[in-house]
Amino acid sequence: MAMLRRSRAMVTRRHIAARLVFWSGALAIGLVSVGFAIAADHAQELFLAATRDGWRRWLPLLITPAGFVLSAWAAARLFPGTQGSGIPQAIAARELCHLPGRGGVLSLRIAFGKVLLTVAGLACGASIGREGPTVQIGASIMMAAGRYGNMVRMRGLILAGSAAGIAAAFNTPIAGIVFAIEEMGRSFQARTNGVVLTTVIISGIASLWLLGSYTYFGVSHATFGTLKDWLLVGACGICGGLMGAAFSRAVIWITRRLRRVRAMPALQRTLIVALVAGLITAVVGILTGGETWGTGYEQARAAIEGEAPEAHFFVAKLLVTLAATVSGIPGGLFAPSLSVGAGLGAMLAGLIGGQVGLAAILGMAGYFAGVTQAPLTAIVIIVEMTGNHGNIVPVMASAMLGYGTARVISPETLYHALSRLFIADALRRYRSEDRGA
Repeated sequence: MAMLRRSRAMVTRRHIAARLVFWSGALAIGLVSVGFAIAADHAQELFLAATRDGWRRWLPLLITPAGFVLSAWAAARLFPGTQGSGIPQAIAARELCHLPGRGGVLSLRIAFGKVLLTVAGLACGASIGREGPTVQIGASIMMAAGRYGNMVRMRGLILAGSAAGIAAAFNTPIAGIVFAIEEMGRSFQARTNGVVLTTVIISGIASLWLLGSYTYFGVSHATFGTLKDWLLVGACGICGGLMGAAFSRAVIWITRRLRRVRAMPALQRTLIVALVAGLITAVVGILTGGETWGTGYEQARAAIEGEAPEAHFFVAKLLVTLAATVSGIPGGLFAPSLSVGAGLGAMLAGLIGGQVGLAAILGMAGYFAGVTQAPLTAIVIIVEMTGNHGNIVPVMASAMLGYGTARVISPETLYHALSRLFIADALRRYRSEDRGA
């Protein structure tokens, strides 16, 4: 009788309506992610075409700083909460369960602004990616779906939307699930796993339906087995961890220092920082012949295929990614970090010897694990994106070396450190509004 009562409860009209809303939200994540990816690619191609030859290669000195300032202003005034990657906001929203609207860091308005301003950033040459923003967009869509469907497990829905965002952005469903476990939730409850899996599957179906099955960086044919390859594992893991930790510490330190500046209004400070970041991006981009513009996807893919970039590429790309990350404009650092890692690995292959393609993959694993301190996500996402499961052991070794090295240098993880700033801001606003009422 108890089983019969539970079965009847599962088919009530209210339950069916809630499920339909939930499935619609998951489907919407896949569709929005595909549209976002297409728009982002076109925006980057437009900027590259407009600044490629002759006198037009100097246009970034005007377009890029102006674009940074405009984007930072819009993020601060029109779409507050869209700044930066978007992953810290999704993490913060899971902690702000007692505040109305989750502290204003997730909403459909923010999701719209995130898409618009990330595309605008790529259209002016910023070294940003769309993967982190897709996490915030997915979490916002699922939270809205949960509200319309009268669902109560918002923490689980935010986790599911975040996982679906990563899965749809990279076409890496397993990596999306692992990301939810390791980075977003730091745990995986039995009541949540079905929600996450269902959301990833439905959003993945939408992505596959529109774009087909593909691997993000193509299929790598690099092989592993010589002594030099093992030397590359150690070098890429340790150097990647060092550089990744240095990047994370720099982002956290600069962000906190900027927030403590009280000599000028917050908006004025934000616009000045965006202007400086835009000028750095423009100058470095011109000096490197445009190699550091945008996501860095082409450079990373070329390195994986065996074509090494210039030895200084990874340093230049790291610098412009740091500038974009602290500038206040919306945009993620997944794709630029993978590009930095590929450049670092290719440079180490030139010093040590060995296959450039293999070294690029190992460098991506070590550096990405160093930046995010999420080695399982790094392993799965890189293996899925390159389609070469034969190198999983060296990729695992490089990622774990990068993670271990980064933990020694920077015990504070990047996304969780930044999420605490959003939590503090939300609490401050809530208390101010409560006192005003």
